[in-house]
Amino acid sequence: MTALPPPLVDPSWLADRLADPDLVVLDASVGAHRHAAHRIPGARPFDLDGALSDPASDLPHTMPSAADFQRELRALGVHDRSTVVVYDAAGIYSSPRAWWMLRAMGFDRAAVLNGGLPAWQAAGHPVTTDELPYSPGDFTARPRPGLLVDRDTVAAALADPDTAVLDARSHERFTGAAPEPRPHLRRGHLPGSTSLPFTELLTPDGRYLPLPDLRARLAAATAARPRLVTTCGSGVTACILAFAAHLTTHPAPAVYDGSWSDWGRPETDLPVTTGP
Repeated sequence: MTALPPPLVDPSWLADRLADPDLVVLDASVGAHRHAAHRIPGARPFDLDGALSDPASDLPHTMPSAADFQRELRALGVHDRSTVVVYDAAGIYSSPRAWWMLRAMGFDRAAVLNGGLPAWQAAGHPVTTDELPYSPGDFTARPRPGLLVDRDTVAAALADPDTAVLDARSHERFTGAAPEPRPHLRRGHLPGSTSLPFTELLTPDGRYLPLPDLRARLAAATAARPRLVTTCGSGVTACILAFAAHLTTHPAPAVYDGSWSDWGRPETDLPVTTGP
């Protein structure tokens, strides 16, 4: 078995390995980007909007059961020996979520393509509209508790002076000045959480900032607290923050799986704060 890939790879790294029979490229695009006309040759659909969200949950993008995740990854042709590269058509948006889910299921042989499909195309690499056939894999789910957490864990984290809770939504959504894209949700944020919009960790062309810049921005947002939980609208862009924390070796970041789609529901009595 080959060595583990670095967690973040550039287009040239992927292009050099595209013909490797043990490489699996997964397109984790969501929303309108899910229907992009072109894909990286051989890419397979990691369906965060459908099969790879929990069908038993009324919340979007929540983690399916280990058995369901294993079944879907095997159907995508992923083996335990595979090297997986995930990307999305927006640049860096939903691909860190796919990476985080793989890690939460015990799979470490995965990488995020920095800049996603736009960076791949900007570098002059080929795209296709063809879907290539692939055979089922033998992926084994080995869940790691603690990487994806629920509202009770988050409530305890908010009361813990050693834990920073970072919100990846826009600052306007955080303060309640802007409405939520899911109109049934309340406006505002988790009391005691800190705003760190995911866009502040990315370059204008949709790549991660250099490591020293990531480290500085995370250090400022966490105020050097040793534990970290990230949240967002539905658990997708929270993974951009958590992945950045992983890149900078912040200890044990966790992602609130339901995020604001769970906490912000009007039928709950969970506290909400508006303003800065």
